[in-house]
Amino acid sequence: RAMAIPYTTCDTVAKLVPMELDITIDAALERVSELRDLYESDKQVHELLDMARKIEGMPRHTSTHAAGVVITDRPVVDYVPLSMNDDSPVTQYTMTAIEQLGLLKMDFLGLRNLSVIDHAEQMIAKHTPGFKVENAPDNDPDVFKMIASGATEGVFQFESAGMRRVIMQSDPKSIEDLIAVISLYRPGPMKFIPMYVENRKHPDKITYRHPRLSKILDVTYGCIIYQEQVMRIFRELAGYSLGRADIVRRAMSKKKHDVMEQEREYFIHGLKREDGTVEIEGCIARGVDEQTAETIYDEMKSFASYAFNKSHAAAYAVVAYRTAYLKYHYPKEYMAALLTSVLASAGKIAAYMEECSRLNIAVLPPHVNESEQGFSVFENSIRFGLLAIRNLGRGLIQRILSERTMNGPFTTFYDFCKRMHGTEINRRAVESLVKAGAFDGFAPSRRASLEALEGILKSVENDARRNLDGQMDLFGSITGAEAQGQSYTIPEKEEYPVDSLLQMEKEVSGLYLSGHPLDQYREETEHLASHKISQLTGEDARRHDGEQVVIVCSIVRIKTINTRAGGMMAFLTVEDLSGTMEVLVFPKTLQACAASVRENAAVVIRGRVSYKEDEASKLLADHISMVDEYGKDGRRKVDMSNKNAKDGLWLKLPSMEGETFCEVENLLEIFEGDFPVYMHFEDTGKTVLAPRRMWCVKHGLLFEELGRILGEENVKVR
Repeated sequence: RAMAIPYTTCDTVAKLVPMELDITIDAALERVSELRDLYESDKQVHELLDMARKIEGMPRHTSTHAAGVVITDRPVVDYVPLSMNDDSPVTQYTMTAIEQLGLLKMDFLGLRNLSVIDHAEQMIAKHTPGFKVENAPDNDPDVFKMIASGATEGVFQFESAGMRRVIMQSDPKSIEDLIAVISLYRPGPMKFIPMYVENRKHPDKITYRHPRLSKILDVTYGCIIYQEQVMRIFRELAGYSLGRADIVRRAMSKKKHDVMEQEREYFIHGLKREDGTVEIEGCIARGVDEQTAETIYDEMKSFASYAFNKSHAAAYAVVAYRTAYLKYHYPKEYMAALLTSVLASAGKIAAYMEECSRLNIAVLPPHVNESEQGFSVFENSIRFGLLAIRNLGRGLIQRILSERTMNGPFTTFYDFCKRMHGTEINRRAVESLVKAGAFDGFAPSRRASLEALEGILKSVENDARRNLDGQMDLFGSITGAEAQGQSYTIPEKEEYPVDSLLQMEKEVSGLYLSGHPLDQYREETEHLASHKISQLTGEDARRHDGEQVVIVCSIVRIKTINTRAGGMMAFLTVEDLSGTMEVLVFPKTLQACAASVRENAAVVIRGRVSYKEDEASKLLADHISMVDEYGKDGRRKVDMSNKNAKDGLWLKLPSMEGETFCEVENLLEIFEGDFPVYMHFEDTGKTVLAPRRMWCVKHGLLFEELGRILGEENVKVR
């Protein structure tokens, strides 16, 4: 447009050169040859593409390195131009240009786990003064045994299912082993994990291309894993200096093929300076034959493209070991610190609470007299923090903690409202505290507290007004009206159902604080569920793509839409004790299972996993039923008292085979008639209408005999 090129030309070019991200200007020029019908404007087309070629490869936008910091002795603007990216000043030069200018660029990576360790240390120091995990032994066999067992939920670097498998296979005994596993478990080197594990278990299988490699690769069982090992090979086998070896290491890691091919010659045959002195001896001069040197160089090229910096992996391994040490020796304090660090992630909290359950650590709801801001250790349990409750700001929470510290614990619900009157507390905040269970034990029930709240707040307000009017004596003694407020009695009320209490907790915190709707179905889940949600949405989700699975979950949210065909489908957000995921229910399934698709329902969903790159995996539902339809053993129940059941004789039998079934069959044939017979078989969970030949007459003697054979509770007549 700037060149005033005719619309027809631009339109034609647009058709021939579509907006493809990967198309080059040269490819576009090749397409111009197709413009035979616009010969007279061909020159203008070339001008347009020449202009495009000038801007090809230029930055499209500015971006900020997540952790890069430039450090200079004078203001940075004295060296490089700056600009603003959002609210941050950034250099207008790229990181490579910064390095070429000789400026110091450091990457400072923020790590949540360091804060977790610090928080845990503070809690531990309350009963073990001066405790610091950095002073703990770094070779505790019990800690490594826990890591090798796969009990690594909450352990830095080793939480994922894939990493857990590798660490269990490798059976680490030292921090050195952790360093190797951390370095190996990345996209490039993962294919060498089996070789590492096999060589570790069977050292006799380790082979070296040259004897000099043994002292370099023995710590990693014959595998090149670290960049430092690549540098040592250059030095030991070819006589490189440290500086030169580092230059080659960087060229390899950046895949600079021209540099690598040039260095191959130097590595094998050496390099002399202009004055004839030797700069690099080369492998041949050091007794390594040419063929072996070629092979070693080729292996280094393939390894170096993904080789990890050992110092980086070592720092990670130390943090991983320390988190494992804290989890093993101080599980309550560590899990409390860990839970506090993920307060914004309901999924992570659910996973860590499940781990607490496995460790037999109870996680208690928040309480105004016992909770801190975050999760804290209370006796042998972990207490939810007040930060988990909505409508409570940090300032208000700090006022509650300060009041509790200065004037002692709150004694009653009224006492809390009175002492906190005049602060930023309001009715909404108090209601949230009640619904979260923070006043449990102060009143007969949460229902009683909520229904009494209006009267208590009015009483507190009246007391405050009387005090302002001067109805306190010189020494602040309590007047009759105030004494009446102190003894405010909350009438007893029957508590809400458990499901309602849990939903209240979810409403004010986004979490189930005192339990989970699925807690009562743990036995059924054990028999019914083929997978946990965390397995279908975690790192290993790809492995389950297209797989038929069964999950036991509760429906958190339902969204319905009308399809183009005129039907209705639903998008469900479901959760179990391990996490959440989305379930798609197509019209046919939704119509068949509509009775079970409702919010807060505990359901069994059978379906197929759908996994796509860069998207959370989903479940395509085939069938949805209520968990209540199944017994503790996972078999579908038959409600023998169901008034909506079809008319007929209903029988519950152990199986379709065996003596019991034969007895019943013979008896029904003797009393043959027109009354339908329905049979439920416990072994398969199926209920069927019996064949016409087994229908019967309604006769008391028949029912009595069937009751004797099957048990009276297993024989019902409609």
